[in-house]
Amino acid sequence: MNRDTLKITGMTCAACSARIERAVQKMDGVGFASVNLATEKLTAEYDCGVTDIQKIMGVVTGLGYGAAAVTQKKQSADADKLKKEREIKVLWLKFIISAAFAVPLLYLAMGSMIGLPIPEFLMPMMHPLNFAVAEILLTIPSIAAGYRFYIVGVKAILKRSPNMDSLIAVGTSAAVLYSLYSVIGIISGNHGAVDALYFETAAVIITLILLGKSLEAASKGKTSEAIKKLMGLAPKTAIIVKDGKEIEIPIDDVCIGDICSVKPGDKIPADGVVAEGYTSIDESMLTGESMPVDKKTGDKVFAASINKNGAFRFEATKVGGETALAQIIKLVEDAQGSKAPIARLADIICRYFVPTVFGIATIAAAAWWISGEPFVFAVTIFVAVLVIACPCALGLATPTAIMVATGKGAEYGILIKSGAALETTHKIKTVVLDKTGTITAGKPEVTDIIAVGEASERGLLQLAASAEKGSEHPLGEAIVQRAEAEGLEMLKPETFEAITGLGVEVGIGGQNILIGNKKLMTERGVAFDALKALSDGLASEGKTPVYVAIDGKIAGVIAVADVVKESSAAAIKKLKDMGTEVIMLTGDNVKTAEAIARQVGIERVLAEVLPQDKSDEIKKLQGKNKVVAMVGDGINDAPALARADVGIAIGSGADVAIESADIVLMRSDLADAAAAIQLSKSTIRNIKQNLFWAFGYNVLGIPVAAGLLYLAGGSLLNPMFAAAAMSLSSVSVIANALRLKGFKPKA
Repeated sequence: MNRDTLKITGMTCAACSARIERAVQKMDGVGFASVNLATEKLTAEYDCGVTDIQKIMGVVTGLGYGAAAVTQKKQSADADKLKKEREIKVLWLKFIISAAFAVPLLYLAMGSMIGLPIPEFLMPMMHPLNFAVAEILLTIPSIAAGYRFYIVGVKAILKRSPNMDSLIAVGTSAAVLYSLYSVIGIISGNHGAVDALYFETAAVIITLILLGKSLEAASKGKTSEAIKKLMGLAPKTAIIVKDGKEIEIPIDDVCIGDICSVKPGDKIPADGVVAEGYTSIDESMLTGESMPVDKKTGDKVFAASINKNGAFRFEATKVGGETALAQIIKLVEDAQGSKAPIARLADIICRYFVPTVFGIATIAAAAWWISGEPFVFAVTIFVAVLVIACPCALGLATPTAIMVATGKGAEYGILIKSGAALETTHKIKTVVLDKTGTITAGKPEVTDIIAVGEASERGLLQLAASAEKGSEHPLGEAIVQRAEAEGLEMLKPETFEAITGLGVEVGIGGQNILIGNKKLMTERGVAFDALKALSDGLASEGKTPVYVAIDGKIAGVIAVADVVKESSAAAIKKLKDMGTEVIMLTGDNVKTAEAIARQVGIERVLAEVLPQDKSDEIKKLQGKNKVVAMVGDGINDAPALARADVGIAIGSGADVAIESADIVLMRSDLADAAAAIQLSKSTIRNIKQNLFWAFGYNVLGIPVAAGLLYLAGGSLLNPMFAAAAMSLSSVSVIANALRLKGFKPKA
């Protein structure tokens, strides 16, 4: 089976993507078809002996959409970004043009009704034709700005698969056509027809829909940012050893088996195995852990990780697209592409609503005409049904609630990137939390200082900080920061030696100071039996013990740990109280992870998990019919954030994590994850209420517009009152959506 990807253009809603997916899936030889509305791509698996990519493209274009093959060669992220920016600018320009004419049109139409000042020559009762012509001139630019709604909407109707654009096209066309009919009446001398002009309805609908489309396009425009930032992590060049000489070459020229030389501070150019030398490497881009990892001969190193202090050489074992970084990039791309578009309730209604309304309007008009009523009477019935069924309220039901909710979320520091994310969040049953930077602060801090013998705690800290002042190791930096916070004076070392993978040896005031791990103390013959039980206890709590020896005798131990954020335990309790399962997923060791989990009340822990495995773990949970949210902050979390149903990034985290996520917690407070779920539940409830009212007005109004009351001896529904009922439904929907402004997260 071949697998190819097509770039699709012309899709406007979930109904479009579903329609393409169904059509391609039905083709002979096609085993799988998936359309992603956000990335505007179709992925298809097919038997090349039965069909080919050209035939699939033909089916897509036959439906009225554009299709182009995505080439396998590397595409320019910058060019794609510029193209999307141009599309967004065009949409905003259309909105501005439409709004610039719709606002004065609305003022003109409503002004005479509510007593606003209007020039005498435009007064509808005194100069109805002038009034009508002015409205027409103000309506034309809005119609022109929204011309795509008519092209796409009408095509969808002709293809018997109506969508939201069809509703916009039908509703606004009905308002405009009936208004033009009324203008003809005015010209014929029926000045009372001026009360039946509904041009402003069409213009305002188009303006509001263009605003929504602009916001949607702006959100879609950021889909390539995560991939671009990941690609930027890789170094541009590498230094290889050839014939005993070090040569700098482009990264793409590195081959498997090459011996690469890496100096302190350099990025590692490929995956490989250390051939000679000792060093400490920052692998936080892979593991998310702030502690550097000591490396010796035979240990694995990974591309784009950063060499901290020792020079070393390694043999390249994986290059280019095979490196761990390249695999992370691929995982993010696959996860983003696998997200199915959310089927909106409004689109489901639209699928049956438009043809039903057309059918009712046509049947009602024909029935009255056949029964002997004049043709004008039948036309009035037809237009009244279409006008009262105008999808203004139905079209506003979802976007107004989402706009209010996202604005309210921003007030609480919850950045919701799309309406789709807001809709999905209310279904979350499992929240997976990264440890470092999410539950914990993300940087080492001194937690305990234990002095033995003649040393005091402040003296021990002063010596250790003075010794570590010249070190770049995060543990040393944590000790220095603690001493500075306590206002301790730094002593000047006479000698300094960094012992790779072990610690430092320093001469201060004639004393020999050793600071480092257990291995350093053992190698130098320093007995630390008195502190062994205490150190093991610190380690069981997830802390790293740093031993300090003075002139060959143990002086104490300083514990350093990535401490738990103050708000984490309460936030996790809040999530659990909401009936949500909470899981910790981390690349850290089991002992440290379980120690942190105990502190915050998490029962289930998945530790020592690599980035690609994090994504797989999320997929496994989803396979159990669970809607999963992933909360993380590191580059290593990006694939899992993209794979999850809802990715939630900590605002203080890496840019790539933020770009990959659907929701960003700007205050870096885990409690805001619970608030986001609460906001989503309130919003979905509000949207369903909106759809009920919007659809309810149509259900009640259509029979009246079709002449039910007239048949029973009452009066015929004037299209003017039909428009008033339609407007009332819109007012109800907007007023209900505004209630979300009163949302407050539950404590």
